[in-house]
Amino acid sequence: MTAALRTLELTVRRRLDGVLHGDHLGLIPGPGSEPGDAREYQPGDDVRQMDWSVTARTTHPHVRQTVADRELETWLVMDLSSSLDFGTASCEKRDLAIAAASAVTFLSGGSGNRIGAIVATGDRLQRIPARGGRIHSQAMLRRIASTPHAADGVRGDLRGALESLRRPQRRRGLAVVVSDFLGPIDWEHSLRALSGRHDLLAVEVLDPRDLELPDAGDVVLFDPESGRTREFSTTPKLRADFARAAAAHRADVEATLRRCGAPRLSLRTDRDWIADVVRFVSARRHSFGAPSSRTGSAGAGRVARG
Repeated sequence: MTAALRTLELTVRRRLDGVLHGDHLGLIPGPGSEPGDAREYQPGDDVRQMDWSVTARTTHPHVRQTVADRELETWLVMDLSSSLDFGTASCEKRDLAIAAASAVTFLSGGSGNRIGAIVATGDRLQRIPARGGRIHSQAMLRRIASTPHAADGVRGDLRGALESLRRPQRRRGLAVVVSDFLGPIDWEHSLRALSGRHDLLAVEVLDPRDLELPDAGDVVLFDPESGRTREFSTTPKLRADFARAAAAHRADVEATLRRCGAPRLSLRTDRDWIADVVRFVSARRHSFGAPSSRTGSAGAGRVARG
């Protein structure tokens, strides 16, 4: 386990360090939350940063610049329910979730920054306090990776994990929710409540079979979260119905996350997940400040790497 995590850490550091430059490598970058100097408004500036007193005094529109926070508290909400113990490509979804946690740990690390985790399997929930330092980060990732699998017939509880982060109230920071978001969308209220205090990021981990069924003839499928086993014949109609239902559910998840102000980073077991992380971070950095990039994103400006 330790050797595997060490290899993962080296892979993340080598590939992300060489692509993402600068002092601030935040997953949801922005100018920060501490007030700084005022300057004249330029096209593309966030109108929410308008400094009306300076504008009135000078008769020219001004915006108030902000200074990036130097200490960031990040919380990982890890949904490790049984539906993640599955994969038909290069890895299982659980492996991908752990890899995502490693990338977030690296990207949010820095002097004075802290990171903690809420890990939920459905039948158990563990809290790892937010602390700083590489030793703590490595120990946290080991605990996440060694989390026992849930027993058959136990459903995941993403809502309970989110509620655990809400109470007791914690310092403002970044909450990163890692899940496949399968099953009922009963977590919207909890996630929306978190958005009032934290910046949010949703990391969706998927396998190709979550989206479509292969033409495999007669198959026996086991659902570990319900404990049910059923036999199916993967007819063209069944495959088409499954694909439509999967697409509709993903659209519902995407709309729910958007309403909660949570950008979505989608990772798949059949793709280069680090390349997806790089594209996401680069797109967020390059598009920040454009009016369309801020739609539905609540207060994304506080997240930076110190």
